[in-house]
Formats: sequence, structure tokens, C-alpha cells
Amino acid sequence: MLFPSAHLRALCASAVLLAGCRSDGRTPVVLYSPHGRDQLTLLEHAFEAEHPGIDVRWLDMGSQEILDRLRFERVNPQADVWFGGPTTIFDRGIHDSVLESYRPAWAGRVGPDGVGPHDLYFPAYRTPAVIAFNSRLVSRADAPKDWDDVLDPRWRDKVLIRDPMASGTMRAIWGLILERSLRETGDTARGMAWLRRLDGQTKAYTLNPAILDARLARGEGLVTLWDLPDILISRSKGMPFDYTFPRSGTVVIDDAIGLVRGGRHPAAAKEFIDFVGSEEGQLLAAERVFRLPALRDLPEHRIPDWVVGVEREMVVTPMDWVMLATEGPGWMSYWDRRVRGTGREHSW
Repeated sequence: MLFPSAHLRALCASAVLLAGCRSDGRTPVVLYSPHGRDQLTLLEHAFEAEHPGIDVRWLDMGSQEILDRLRFERVNPQADVWFGGPTTIFDRGIHDSVLESYRPAWAGRVGPDGVGPHDLYFPAYRTPAVIAFNSRLVSRADAPKDWDDVLDPRWRDKVLIRDPMASGTMRAIWGLILERSLRETGDTARGMAWLRRLDGQTKAYTLNPAILDARLARGEGLVTLWDLPDILISRSKGMPFDYTFPRSGTVVIDDAIGLVRGGRHPAAAKEFIDFVGSEEGQLLAAERVFRLPALRDLPEHRIPDWVVGVEREMVVTPMDWVMLATEGPGWMSYWDRRVRGTGREHSW
């Protein structure tokens, strides 16, 4: 049987993941997550210290890639926990029956936004989108202050974009632009025209966040649209990054977690989900990897200063997440077929 290349890569990654971990008597719990090595390693070690009988294993990939893979593996699930991604993509996972109901111990301390039907997922974090830039080459005074500023001719061929077809964050930003168009005009045409202009500004669509970071740090591009936690993590490692919150408002993703239907280790998976949303897990992620907690009742004296500052500074644009879950796949398909790569053909 021949597999598409993406599925073949996924199978190879599974083989490496499973073969690379020795059987030591512990119960494995397998995570599929877009949260990156820093956060996944941090939580792996913290969770295993409290649960020495459980071995956390993870694969880091884009949100859309996770959904595609869970669909492909539906008859023989390899993952136990889907950890991270916008609720719009989780809603599509519900449609494809890849999630199983589980109400974690902290369920009553989050929401109501971001909670899936029938307890199929819950929000673990809130992830804002920002306009980021190379702070060594662009001053804060000169950096774009709003979405439309990125279309200024001065940024032509200086914008780097994470490939939106694989990224839940980028799909949410695209959704913000298209929903804005619908509110203002009743149609997505203006939004698609905006995205075509952005395409004309874009130097490259990068395959993954690591490549995006490297190219932005080298100055191969000066500006990007991305999520706040990744920018702050990279800056903490010495990369020359800074950011602005768009003045007109930004999209804040309810970043979800859910139990994979038919996973091999449901008890260990539930333990991990409970840990992620616990007070300890939330504060650890906030302090070490810049995640905005979803818990609404954390002790004020324990909330990191950067969280307080972000909550004060950012303006949140209301989103119709149901519409985005329903219409988003069609919008993205149209963008990929009819808009990507066409921006330079137009003069504005």
C-alpha cells in the first residue's frame, strides 16, 4: 500500500518515537502537540517527577498536521492526548470522531469560552497573536502598529509568514481578517484582497516555527505575524525579537486539550490533562514558557508580571469561532489555490 508523503513521514516519526524509548515498566502517554520542544520538555519532566510510573512521549507538529494524522490513525490510534491548537480545529476533530469525552478536575475553573460540547475538549491556555519584528533592525517606533500597517510599501519583501495551511495560529489570523471583511462589507472579498496584498509583501512562507525564527533572527525578513508565547520564548534565548499588539485588536486563541478517542493509555492521559490545567501546571507554563493561563481564579500574588502586563495591554477582537470552524476550511482552500503567490502580480 502506498501512502501520501505526509502520512509516510508521520509513520516514520512514530517509529522513531516508539523505538527510541526503552521499555522500563512505566506506562507511556503519547502527546501530539504544536507547543514546541521547550514547553513539552518542561511539562514532561515536571509531570514525570510527580507521576514516576508514567513515561511522557510527544511529537511536535502543526495543528492542522495533528488533525490530519489523527484522522489517518483513527482505526488504530497512536496518541493518547491532543495537546494544543485552536478550538476551531478541535471542532473539526469532533466532526471526525477523534476525541473522547473527559471532564478534567479543573473544568469548573475555565470557560465558558473554549469549552467543547459534551466535555470533548477544554481550554488550557489563551494564545494572542502579535506583530513581531527583528528588534536589531527595526525600532519599536518604526514597527507596524496595526494589521494594515504591515501592508505599507516599506515592508515589501520583508515579511515572513509561517505556512498558514499547517498552522492553527495563522488560520486564526486569516480568520480575523476575513471575519472583519464580513462584518464591514457582508462578503469575504475585501479580506481576500487584503491577504493578496500581504502575499505581495511576503518574502517566504516558512515550513515550521524554527525556520521562521531563524530567518527572522538573521534579518532575512524583518516582520512576521505570529503567536506571543513563541516570540517571548525565542527572545528569552537571546533572539532579537520584539512585538506589538495590533491597535485595532487581535485574535486570542482558546488553546485546547482533549483525550484522543481509543487511545491506548486513557488513565495516564487523564492524569496528564489534569496536570496541565492544575494551578501548578498553569503557573509553571506561565513562568517558564510564557503561556497565558486559562484558569480564571489563580492567586493574584502568584501571577507573573508579564501576564498582568499583557492582559492590560492587548485589545481582544471578538471572533465568531463557530463560523470559523465551519467556513474556515473553505476559506483556507480558496486562499491556497487562488491567493497564495498572486500578490506580486497586482500593483496597488
